[in-house]
Amino acid sequence: MAKPDAHIYACPQCRKPVQWRSDNPWRPFCSERCKLIDLGDWAAERHAIPGNSPSAEDEEF
Repeated sequence: MAKPDAHIYACPQCRKPVQWRSDNPWRPFCSERCKLIDLGDWAAERHAIPGNSPSAEDEEF
């Protein structure tokens, strides 16, 4: 049964409803599978944080 103070949200990977609880080891994901799929997407550079590309002057050698 859901705790009254536990918020329900959609898993960022599969959109399945999930409770935001401290005892969920995969939070914010619903499962280890969704967590690993997301990690793989970052590793394959399918996710990116927008920003400016570094210029040659910004790089330190």
